[in-house]
Amino acid sequence: MERRSFLRNFGLAGAMLTVPPVLSEAAAISAPPQRAIGPLTIKGKVTSKSAGLAGVAVTDGYSIVLTDKNGNYKLDSISTAEFVYISIPAGYHFSNEKGIAKFYVPINTTGNSFTADFSLDKLEVDDKQHCFVVWADTQMISQKDVELLKTQSVPDLQQLVKTYPDQTLFHAIGCGDLVWDKFELFDGYKQAVENTGVTFFNLIGNHDMDLDARTDELSSKTFKKQFGPTYYSFNRGELHYVVLDDVFFIGTAKQYIGYITENQLQWLEQDLALVKPGTTVIVNLHIPTNTGAARRANKEAELGSVVANRQQLYKMLAPYKVHFMSGHTHFNDTWEEGNMMEHNHGTVCGAWWTGPICGDGTPSGYGVYEVNGSDIKWYYKSTGKPKEYQLSLFGKGRSKEFPDEIIANVWNWDVKWKVEWWEDGVAKGPMQQRVAFDPLAVELYAGPELPKKHKFVEPTLADHIFSAKPSPGAKQIEVKVTDRFGNIYSEKIAV
Repeated sequence: MERRSFLRNFGLAGAMLTVPPVLSEAAAISAPPQRAIGPLTIKGKVTSKSAGLAGVAVTDGYSIVLTDKNGNYKLDSISTAEFVYISIPAGYHFSNEKGIAKFYVPINTTGNSFTADFSLDKLEVDDKQHCFVVWADTQMISQKDVELLKTQSVPDLQQLVKTYPDQTLFHAIGCGDLVWDKFELFDGYKQAVENTGVTFFNLIGNHDMDLDARTDELSSKTFKKQFGPTYYSFNRGELHYVVLDDVFFIGTAKQYIGYITENQLQWLEQDLALVKPGTTVIVNLHIPTNTGAARRANKEAELGSVVANRQQLYKMLAPYKVHFMSGHTHFNDTWEEGNMMEHNHGTVCGAWWTGPICGDGTPSGYGVYEVNGSDIKWYYKSTGKPKEYQLSLFGKGRSKEFPDEIIANVWNWDVKWKVEWWEDGVAKGPMQQRVAFDPLAVELYAGPELPKKHKFVEPTLADHIFSAKPSPGAKQIEVKVTDRFGNIYSEKIAV
């Protein structure tokens, strides 16, 4: 330490020899602000009913340590650390404060030590079976939007939970863009979350950032006050959940890229080192790591639409079975390759609370995931519709692109689904997949005067559009879709 002080003082002295007189005089008059940066020792205990819990991961966002056999931990940290928090182990309740997951303690000290204890309650049921939902882009810009969330989305989730057996474990992911740059509406979001009765883990979106911040590091200041750390992990049953901040603010209002910082990746390396290879890992982030949007539009992906350094993330996750949960795009999209699959969700707000569907025709709603051991099944739950509602069907003339064909939009489609059609009871085989627009989205959002509320909303090209051309004398068309789990859904339409 003395040697470093000597070198620092020597360097400053040498610099002063070459500083112009005007600058040296100015420095003497007004010294620059100094930031105290030094070592910080964080310690504490993790208990359940006063008994210490061993092997619980504790972090300051930089390093991770495990509690000892008595539940004690000690972290050699730095005074710039903002939180100390745990990766909640499997088998324990998710503590919450009015529905918001509480697994962290803000570091508030002017000294060189800080103490934080954590208490966990053991679950009464086996958490190897549980459910979770993903709410992407609630994105409210007005109190009217808040009321829509409270009166439409909240009751829908409440009713969904009631359809499952008593004591079914549910948690939720608030997948970013919780509000639309209006931080005063965070209270409304929290009230809605509390009313659902489900514990929410939240992550930051591009509309949850401080737009007057000078750097990315400072752009999450308000979000952290409301919801805690922007990257963390937790466990339930056999699954490991990771939350990341992939919205990198570049210092100009509303300008950002999809990017995961080195600090997060270093932390994630430590986090994953505690996870057994082959484990199912759920990675939650706002901007998708990748989508098919650029391919559909035949252009390069925009920097703010996907994660630029995603390949490095994929390498780190290679030993695991990975599901990415993302939002941001306001359309529904999936891709699957090897051990990884991404679920890019349609939004809770639909088209920014402008209409009942997103730009690709996906109804406003959210993803529902049912976990059994390491296996996951899922479906998309449209707000105000039964869970069996999994496709929309349009007769001839509704599509401007294919006016002589019937159109089916199967918004949660992936490559393991089947989409087939029947004409007057006669099987006709698979429908033709299209990259096309949803007919209703065109009717609601296309043109300079539509929609009335937010005129920037436009129809979006989708892969999950299917078509078929009926015979001239056909009277009724039925479309049946079979998802990757063998569930069959159907809709009929008169020709």
